[in-house]
Amino acid sequence: MLGPVTGPTPLAAPPAPAPAAATTATAPPDFVQELDTLVRARYPLVWLVTSEEQRLEALLGELAARHGKALLGWSVTRGFRRLGGARTRPPDEEVREPVAALQAIEKLTEPSLVVLEDFHAFLGDPTVVRALRDLAHALKSTYTTVLILSPSLTIPPELEKEITVLDVPLPTTRDLLALLREIVTVVRQDGKSKVELTVEDAEQLVRAALGLTLSEAENAFAKAIASDGRLSRADVKLVLEEKRQVIRKSGLLEYFAPDLSLGGVGGLELLKGWLTRRGDAFSEAARRFGLPEPKGLLLLGVQGCGKSLTAKAIAATWRMPLLRLDMGRIFSGLIGSSEENLRRAIHVAESVAPVVLWIDEIEKGLSGVGSSGSVDGGVTARVFGTMLTWLQEKTAPVFVVATANRIDLLPPELLRKGRFDEIFFIDLPAAAERQEILRIHVTARRRDPARYDLAGLARKSSGFSGSELEQLLVAALHDAFAEGRELEQRHLERAVAEARPLSVTMREEIERLRGWAATRTRPASAPPAEAAP
Repeated sequence: MLGPVTGPTPLAAPPAPAPAAATTATAPPDFVQELDTLVRARYPLVWLVTSEEQRLEALLGELAARHGKALLGWSVTRGFRRLGGARTRPPDEEVREPVAALQAIEKLTEPSLVVLEDFHAFLGDPTVVRALRDLAHALKSTYTTVLILSPSLTIPPELEKEITVLDVPLPTTRDLLALLREIVTVVRQDGKSKVELTVEDAEQLVRAALGLTLSEAENAFAKAIASDGRLSRADVKLVLEEKRQVIRKSGLLEYFAPDLSLGGVGGLELLKGWLTRRGDAFSEAARRFGLPEPKGLLLLGVQGCGKSLTAKAIAATWRMPLLRLDMGRIFSGLIGSSEENLRRAIHVAESVAPVVLWIDEIEKGLSGVGSSGSVDGGVTARVFGTMLTWLQEKTAPVFVVATANRIDLLPPELLRKGRFDEIFFIDLPAAAERQEILRIHVTARRRDPARYDLAGLARKSSGFSGSELEQLLVAALHDAFAEGRELEQRHLERAVAEARPLSVTMREEIERLRGWAATRTRPASAPPAEAAP
């Protein structure tokens, strides 16, 4: 809890990033215990995959003190230095050359933890690799452990049996809450800004920051205060924007700013009700209640009926980032790279969780799984297997929204219970839904819906999808603009009369889709959809 943060509270200017990041450095107990065990077991080389050097140095300082070891650091730019207030004199501080640095570590007489920063950059040199192997053998009879800190994992084959790898988890909810409390405490003294957070608001803000490093989260909170002189629930959107930078760097996922609520989606009342009831299921209160985090949805249906729009609206309504996974970016010409691309995309999505992951037209990316062995060497089958396993076993709060138009291209394994929480079928909108969709689009184009007979247009547009109704309005606006007149009822009615909906040209396909979905899915709309003309 943040303590008394309800109502306006004095705040000062944002603090400098460094102090809070250093003092709030904690890590989940599992990681701490594992690292502690490796140090006590005298493992010579441990590779810590992380980009948070400050946070790790603070944690390692506590670990070194607990075991009575010196804590030293080395980098190619600064040589050796003492870390965490260690009193031990480090080896020659001027040593910048990696092989010489490893030889200096071997000569240490006091039990130590030695941190090598960005040492992976030198592992393409066979001499460095050999020197690191020699050091690993020499340290087995000592109480010194070498810790390689690197944001990526690139271990040469010669070192695979010598190095133990640990992934350093990102800050937890507890870490971020402690950081937020510290920022509030530090800036409260000046009185130039305000805190307008309830405990629930603070939880929302911290949840939005999950997936950021401690430094990134601190910058986001400080930016929120600097932008308008206050820290409030409205800053959740700003914190989510910080995640956009993390996502863009991956190159495999697209970030969409959540700007559309479920109220901007016409119809689909049953689906909206299902989503609304699960809106708070990612909160800590839900965990305490015993609720698991929702896994996701598979949305099947007629093209243009709101599947993609719903995915965007879910993210906005739940105040989560929306990521789009393009299966075309996953598949690559290099053997093994497609599977690695999917694993990287999953890792990025999990690192910024809680998040909504949108996989649009999933059937196109996974079509041909059955013939994958003879067509593409089994690449599609392996990618599909990786995705299935992740959908079934994932524990990170990644809500997957997969959309599909062609059920005949969907592998049966994808439809099994456990992959998704529910499978919804989105049919062509009924008359009342068409009227609501028309009202939404007319309002979005700065017109008064009361000026038009939308009920009459809804009756005349039977069989039109939501996207086709939007295009009717666009066509009517074009006609009105060409005539130099304001949009009138006759423009809309003419557009309806001239259009030929997809339900006419694909009548048989839609009927087959409806027949398949009738006993296998839940309807997204309460009223029965009208038959296609």
